[in-house]
Amino acid sequence: MREAIAYPPPRTPVAMVTGGSRGIGRSITEELLRSGYAVSLLATRPEPTDTLQELRTLPGGSGRVTYIRGGVDDLDVGPRYLAATLERFGRVDLLVNNAGIAPQVRADLLEATPASFDRVLSVNLRGPYFLTQLVAREMISQRDRDLAAVGIDVSNGLPLLDRPAATIINVSSISADTVSTNRGEYCVSKAGVHMATLLYAARLAGEGIVVYEVRPGVIATDMTAGVKDRYDDLFAAGISPMPRWGRPDDVGRTVAMLACGHAPYSTGDVIHVDGGMHIPRL
Repeated sequence: MREAIAYPPPRTPVAMVTGGSRGIGRSITEELLRSGYAVSLLATRPEPTDTLQELRTLPGGSGRVTYIRGGVDDLDVGPRYLAATLERFGRVDLLVNNAGIAPQVRADLLEATPASFDRVLSVNLRGPYFLTQLVAREMISQRDRDLAAVGIDVSNGLPLLDRPAATIINVSSISADTVSTNRGEYCVSKAGVHMATLLYAARLAGEGIVVYEVRPGVIATDMTAGVKDRYDDLFAAGISPMPRWGRPDDVGRTVAMLACGHAPYSTGDVIHVDGGMHIPRL
């Protein structure tokens, strides 16, 4: 059996986090900064000066946060986002596809519109799918440069590595396999994210890149604020073994755990962050 070689660690690993300035994305950013990452954020709002200042006051955050404005659904944004990240930090070790939207109107499945379907699928699935393609190519090139820098030639094949060369994490939703008939387009988009995770995990495993899916349950964010009373009642009725709302930091800490590179023989896995809601119960 071949021995795994030591993959050269970067002095400061770099993460790209879409939708990384608020809600779940902000918690992901905070946890990655605490874990030693530099973070390049992509979001649609004008640059949130106060938020960025707060992030830069975290331990290790000074000089290690940059912000690019744009929507992941615009396929012209991806190359600009990657180029800005490389210009600022010189590399990319982690991609977190976190940005996502809900339908503007929760419409019954028989009343939902093609416009809403296209909007949700474009942001939640199409955009991340092609951003992953773009960043994965850069990760492969970077891997070759990293190995060449320590005298390892990959022209005859990639050697076994002792840790992942890079990591991709898709943030999906319990809606990937739990039906809500008043937001079908959202469920379809998240089911698609699951398949995209499996596809990229299979394609990139031989490149030394691992891919995971983090699947939140009911998390207290702006997206769920409008249904708070409904889910308060459902939690009281026992919808989840852990009888509380999830918090953004529950997801952030899970992403940081996966980003540490300590699971080099795992890929394509779904990590539920839902208080056990996914467990079938009688």
